[in-house]
Amino acid sequence: MTHQPFVNPDEIRARFSNAMSEMYQTEVPLYGALLRLVADTNNQMLSQQPELARHLRQTGEIERLSMERHGAIRVGTAAELATLRRLFAVMGMVPVGYYDLASAGVPVHSTAFRAVHEASLQASPFRIFTSLLRLELIEPPELRQQASDILAKRVIFTPRAIELMVQHETSGGLTRHQADDFIIQSLETFRWHNQATVSAEVYQQLHDQHRLIADVVAFKGPHINHLTPRTLNIDAIQTAMPQHNITPKVVIEGPPPRNCPILLRQTSFKALEEKVAFLSADGQVIQGHHTARFGEIEQRGAALTAKGRDLYDRLLQAAQDQLQVPTNEKNSAQYMAILSDKFNQFPDDYPTMRAERLAFFRYFPTEKSRSAPTESLQGLTLDELIGAGFIQYEPLVYEDFLPVSAAGIFQSNLGDKEQAHFAGHASKQDFQRDLGMAVIDELQLYEETQQRSIATCAATLKLTLLSR
Repeated sequence: MTHQPFVNPDEIRARFSNAMSEMYQTEVPLYGALLRLVADTNNQMLSQQPELARHLRQTGEIERLSMERHGAIRVGTAAELATLRRLFAVMGMVPVGYYDLASAGVPVHSTAFRAVHEASLQASPFRIFTSLLRLELIEPPELRQQASDILAKRVIFTPRAIELMVQHETSGGLTRHQADDFIIQSLETFRWHNQATVSAEVYQQLHDQHRLIADVVAFKGPHINHLTPRTLNIDAIQTAMPQHNITPKVVIEGPPPRNCPILLRQTSFKALEEKVAFLSADGQVIQGHHTARFGEIEQRGAALTAKGRDLYDRLLQAAQDQLQVPTNEKNSAQYMAILSDKFNQFPDDYPTMRAERLAFFRYFPTEKSRSAPTESLQGLTLDELIGAGFIQYEPLVYEDFLPVSAAGIFQSNLGDKEQAHFAGHASKQDFQRDLGMAVIDELQLYEETQQRSIATCAATLKLTLLSR
């Protein structure tokens, strides 16, 4: 019997991402309108800015731009989180980073499942920001126990999906037919269900604690609550959204507009109010509504080093300290002015960012280097080779998320007027226990990618050693 080859996890991830996008467009038509707006804006930017197009071609990002998106889900139990880890492993996705959102008023902690190698990210940069509800932050003990009991009864994966996860783990991969089946079965976990699993009364009690708690506990599964395409000009998107009957949130989350974008900026439209059916104690169907799912857009910039992240955090905190109150429609312009002023302290050109080691970069041998005598390059440092035109560099794209930004999106789009406060602290150790493995340090991944690019340059130039 002929052995059937396994499908590359990158291909499974890309196909799953496309399937989820199609499903979400059907469930949330405004998401489709958002995709069209982003595509039009990106095409306009590429035609107007040849240098930007050159940069994206150099890094390979231009091929992935149209398929770039991230999603977000929320689960309720350690078993659900651990099984999601196994599901995403089939698609070559592993947990990267730890995010504590409780301190920002959201009772969850999270990680991002994604690919880690630059070649895999170029094939499919799909990411899923995955949050686990922190039941211990529900204050009334009886409601906490009730939520725990409700979650313990539900099963969010189909039997066939579990079977295929086991098949992947025991065989080391999935065949073409199995991969097709896996995508279909896995989508069921993320599908929207308008039938609540609790009564309207229980839903309201959960909602009164925090509407995100109701979103996690009261439904059949962890429906995808947003998908996020990547734009090259988020300010243009923010301005254009109302012209397409899409109401944006007040302020773009993240750093201010810059010539050299850093980390992540994101905006979104308000969460939808969706019809939901509740069952009463006597079996009657009661119509209600639920607000959870929204559309989000992101603009990604350079990945920052630990030094760069520290500077970013300090400037962002300084802006928030000066404003003193939460951002709203009345003070949004004031906040953006303060933010832009504070970020004048962050260099806005790549040579300075590289010289001060504020960001990570990828290095590429130039055409000039291919005809240079090898012996003439020996002993030159990386900086000297760059200065002589033998190597060029581009910023590494930031592949992850911002904890404050993520919490801000959750709060603003769910319509919370006041920020909730939860007792407790970040609990990375507990999260990793529930996940079943340690999360990967994202800074280490960027460092490894940067070093691989330097090693490739050294090999191309036939250098025994290449130091900075």
